[in-house]
Amino acid sequence: MKFKIISIIAILTGSFAAQSISANEINIYSHRQPFLINPFLEAFTDETGIGTNVVYSTKGLAQRLRAEGKNSPADVILTVDIGRLYIYEDMGLLAEIDSEILDATIPEHLKSANNTWFGLSKRSRIIASSRERVSPDEILRIEDLADPKWAGKICSRPGSHVYNRALMASIIAAHGLKKAEIWAKGVVSNLARRPQGNDRAQVKAIYEGLCDIAIINNYYFGKLKYSEDPTQREWAASMRLTFPNQGVEDRGAHVNISGGGVAKHSKRKSNAIKLLEFLSSPKAQRLYSEINFEYPVNKDVKASEELRSWGSFREDKVSIEKIAQLSIEAQKVIDKVGW
Repeated sequence: MKFKIISIIAILTGSFAAQSISANEINIYSHRQPFLINPFLEAFTDETGIGTNVVYSTKGLAQRLRAEGKNSPADVILTVDIGRLYIYEDMGLLAEIDSEILDATIPEHLKSANNTWFGLSKRSRIIASSRERVSPDEILRIEDLADPKWAGKICSRPGSHVYNRALMASIIAAHGLKKAEIWAKGVVSNLARRPQGNDRAQVKAIYEGLCDIAIINNYYFGKLKYSEDPTQREWAASMRLTFPNQGVEDRGAHVNISGGGVAKHSKRKSNAIKLLEFLSSPKAQRLYSEINFEYPVNKDVKASEELRSWGSFREDKVSIEKIAQLSIEAQKVIDKVGW
């Protein structure tokens, strides 16, 4: 096994570029936290013999890549949200990828129209609710969050966060701008407190009785359920998760992706593509499902037994690229309603 994790400090000092990189290694700029991708990189190196060097940061990587230009050492970009991934394409920082494996494996609605990026796992924005204070069938659609009956009952992280901005974009895609704004106003009027914290904080707030309902990504439930901290396991036990919009005539639950692309000026494009192909393979897709509690994008791979135990899940198949394109309008709505 060979891979290195390099902090954001390494980017700023240029030490990544100073390394002696062999032809059988690749450099990765990653928005995904190291503990989430290390198992995948270990498995990739074990299978291919290709070593990996990783620079991790939550922000600033796209700007760094653009500044480096043709001298950039980066080969692969890995991100945790379509909004972040789309920034790289918008800046012209990604190479077009020619891969029969990726073309056959990744559904059309989860990749770019020009094959510059591909979704590698799916996460659904779901409804978390109190087992004690909300009946199982009382809230079934994401649109239900705007019902006045939930006044003072909903907790949420800020609407401007990329996860909620993508959700807002999906509402615009489904209903148009005017109706989406009405929905957002309804949600804000139902908030129990000022939007704050991350998704874990929303589940904690349900446990503490500060609210009855929250919006979270599905994988947080798994992380809390199997946390080493017994208190967090209690948070998970207090909530019920609902995949919204699952009715026969409904569109399915909104999904976002983790995804990746190859840097435009990569010196090792062949090996970079091999990593993306590996991440779409059954072995890696099972890891996404079993370790990260994310849904496979590979249509030939079933979700893990744990994920299936959470209930049926049917996704909204609107193009994830359209979600990215609507993000500016989504942010305008979020700002207007004060989410």
